Amino acid sequence: MSNRQFRMPRYRRFGAVLCAAVIGLTGLAACGNTPATNDSTAPTAAVGSFPRTLDTAMGQVTIPQAPTRIVVLDTAELDSVTLLGIKPVGAVVPHTKTHGGFPDYIGKLDGVIDVGPLLEPNLERIASLKPDLILSSKVRHEKIYDKLSGIAPTVFTETTGGPWKANLAVHAKALGLDRQAADALKNYEDRARALGAAITAANNGAPPTASVVRFLAGATRLYMNNSFSGVVLDDIGLPRPASQVYTDPKKTMKEVGPEQIDQVDADLIFVATIDDPGKTDKNTITAGPIWRDLHAVKNGKVFDVPDETWMSGIGVQAAQRMLADIAHVTDVQLPAN
Repeated sequence: MSNRQFRMPRYRRFGAVLCAAVIGLTGLAACGNTPATNDSTAPTAAVGSFPRTLDTAMGQVTIPQAPTRIVVLDTAELDSVTLLGIKPVGAVVPHTKTHGGFPDYIGKLDGVIDVGPLLEPNLERIASLKPDLILSSKVRHEKIYDKLSGIAPTVFTETTGGPWKANLAVHAKALGLDRQAADALKNYEDRARALGAAITAANNGAPPTASVVRFLAGATRLYMNNSFSGVVLDDIGLPRPASQVYTDPKKTMKEVGPEQIDQVDADLIFVATIDDPGKTDKNTITAGPIWRDLHAVKNGKVFDVPDETWMSGIGVQAAQRMLADIAHVTDVQLPAN
């Protein structure tokens, strides 16, 4: 496989070339300042019938009419609603973005009110927006569910991360856009399989193993096969090292110290970092002898990837960006939508 475009040691970054590829090949996610959504109302496509009652993580919730003013309290929910052509009236800014702002990969969200912080949303601000639907998860906001549901019908999934596909179905059902979500998910899954086939063919029938490590303040994390990024890698068909395979759905990552970083080794290593590497152990670990001795490091197969898509995006749009990243670093054509 050719590495002619990459001569930098250890890491490769993605810029304008990748952005252009994504814009050209996917209609689900836009780069930079390209708008990703329409307005605060439901898209022109026909919506499901209302009222409708959903079984949620907090019990049954009835939504009397098609929602037009939606507040989302986490990044997965933001990915879902904008995927379906809806700009929420309120959203929380990701807690991993210390410099502020909504996720760059979503595109412009002019007029969307920040109702954060994530762990303590501003209830007065949410109420002032007069929402007719609030979306979040039990793992994030169980303690304030009663207050939120007193403002508007509130739909919670159980958790975030690994079950992102099932969560999208819940979000879509609440919006009356079940078919549109199913179509978008199938489009992504078909594309992931096609990408995997191309990578396998380029590697003489043996797909490379892939590993995901995240540097953040505190212990370094390895992300398992049942995490959001792990599900995407599985959809592509990239096998994982044994150290990153879990069967417990509640355990999507594990923490490792510098002396355990050899567990990250694989044919390909994808590295996500929250904001400032200087606040993490990244520089220390990657300068150490254990890291330098890794198979992928020696072969120049370590790639920096955006944290906001690989870690906190948790939706179809973020997953589509992951496909573009992986196609780029494996030097294969990104399959068209």
